[in-house]
Amino acid sequence: MKRHAIRGFVLLAAIMLISVTVMEHEADARAGRSRSMGSRGSRSYSQPASPYSQPSPSRPYQTAPSPGYQPPASGGFLRSMAGGIAGGMLGGMLFRSLGFGGMGGGFGGGGIGMFDILLLAGIGYFIYRYIMRNRARNEAGASSRYDNVTPISPEYAPAQLSAPDDVDTGIAHIRQFDNSFDETRYRDLVMDNFFKIQGAWMNRDLSTVQSILTDEMKRIFQSDIDTLLRDKQINRLENIAVRKVGIVEAWQESGQDYINTLIYANLLDYTTDESGSVLNGSKSDPVKFEEYWTFTRPIGTNSWKLSAIDQK
Repeated sequence: MKRHAIRGFVLLAAIMLISVTVMEHEADARAGRSRSMGSRGSRSYSQPASPYSQPSPSRPYQTAPSPGYQPPASGGFLRSMAGGIAGGMLGGMLFRSLGFGGMGGGFGGGGIGMFDILLLAGIGYFIYRYIMRNRARNEAGASSRYDNVTPISPEYAPAQLSAPDDVDTGIAHIRQFDNSFDETRYRDLVMDNFFKIQGAWMNRDLSTVQSILTDEMKRIFQSDIDTLLRDKQINRLENIAVRKVGIVEAWQESGQDYINTLIYANLLDYTTDESGSVLNGSKSDPVKFEEYWTFTRPIGTNSWKLSAIDQK
């Protein structure tokens, strides 16, 4: 009876660990899937300006108070690997306890049998597929990040392209063609668009935000949404709190205005199937993140559209 109880416990532990291994994914799956994408004109190949340089008094960060917290450590891949190895070891113990340990020529049941070799090979293959799948996804995000980069037009480059750390100069150039431009109203617009885009992402429907996305961003978002629809998954975003919105870059090139904006926020970010069962992420532990959202428009009093998202 005791031996059967031990076997049952080992089987249960193996199933739990293997389930964690198979189901563990990146929790940060909000709009954009936590990757850099889109185009920032000629600056698509450069890192956005640091948000930690002191903003000028005329350009303060817009903040929204919210209680502080420490987000949980990520380590998803390491947990997956550890879960796979531990699950394999427990699985091997289980099958040896059932009398299969000697298959393939183990030394008196104490050596490595054929089942152990196959089990280790399976674990190795799973880890390989995991790495390759994430590498392919990152490379796809990186390639889309640099598609359709617009070269600097000689007409605008000498007089209107500001240095990355000279936001005031960039804003002054934008005001030459739109004297009604106001930084506070712009930050409010960015915050509104941030909420709209996250809502459309969660609903898996871009129809409400078509007018505030560039064609490239619509194409990228729609591809991600098609994947969610195909897999019958919903990325749920709740309790979104935007803590800070700040302009970190402003410039003009090729007849376009560009403003790069830091968004510092936290939210509950988790993915469910269509029945509501949680597949990954957490319904209770918030995710804190900083992203750079670049908006662009034709020079003048035109509507802004999201053209890129960059990770810190």
